[in-house]
Amino acid sequence: MDDGFNDGGAMEFAQRGAQEQQEQEGSMPNRNVAKAFVAAQKEFSPALKTSTNPHFKSRYADLSACVEAVIDALNNHGIALTQIPHECEGGVMIETVFLHESGETLSGGKLFMPASKQDAQGYGSALTYARRYGVMAACGIAPEDDDGNAATRSAPSCKPSRFNPEETFSLIANASTVKALTNIYHQSEDMGASPEQMAKVADACAARKALILKEQQ
Repeated sequence: MDDGFNDGGAMEFAQRGAQEQQEQEGSMPNRNVAKAFVAAQKEFSPALKTSTNPHFKSRYADLSACVEAVIDALNNHGIALTQIPHECEGGVMIETVFLHESGETLSGGKLFMPASKQDAQGYGSALTYARRYGVMAACGIAPEDDDGNAATRSAPSCKPSRFNPEETFSLIANASTVKALTNIYHQSEDMGASPEQMAKVADACAARKALILKEQQ
């Protein structure tokens, strides 16, 4: 009995299925970089506030701190971080792009930053701001204590500092995960470590993080 599904029909059905699969895969051109980015994002760190603004007497995460928070995780998953300038008037426009080793790219969008002054210093400052905020926005990271939280803090208390440098640096030296280092950093701040002590904690955490990531390779 002929059911209409002979060898020729089976071959045509198989070819049509293969073609549909190829079309489906072709509709997701960024699947490799997307998968790698999700894996890398799990290893991102907060951008540590290691720089000081002498005018406002506050600490902030500079461009290098923002890049440092994500670059190792991105590279470990085959992703390069690039920031491309685009021509515009009155300021700078930066596009943050993630380039995967497969050749696929993923754009984090374009960010415009006006120049406060129409000279090299004004444009240089705008470029730094655009790159810094572009990295944080595209990667989904934030400083370890955002400006909103800082603005709503009550006046500093007169409680004595509970920060123990020796114990803290011992914990850092024995930390086995990036998350543990992040917790130690926050605990040091909560215990009343001074800005100078926090800078040393940040340096120690960065050094230990590099070793942890190297061991994981």
